[in-house]
Amino acid sequence: MSKHIRISVAYAGADEQALVQLEARPGVAVHEAIDQSGILARFPEIDLDHYRVGIYGRLTTLDQALEEGDRVEIYRPLIADPKEARRRRAEEGKPTRKGAGQAG
Repeated sequence: MSKHIRISVAYAGADEQALVQLEARPGVAVHEAIDQSGILARFPEIDLDHYRVGIYGRLTTLDQALEEGDRVEIYRPLIADPKEARRRRAEEGKPTRKGAGQAG
């Protein structure tokens, strides 16, 4: 008889965040853990066909098997391309984060 593993599923929506702790069978897949967490019902905007997922900040696939202590993270799509946003700020003469407040 196999024991259960403890994992968590995290999602940060625009206005609300969730971190759900759960126990699951060893080898449970990322998509199964997300289903078991109830986060999809709580945040209906999540579309796993378009949202990326990771384990502790490293991108992974929905069929990745989880291990004890893993934290599944669901990432919202970016609203703006970071490179494009930096280019626009530079064109407007606004300092970028790295160079903010530094004199040459």
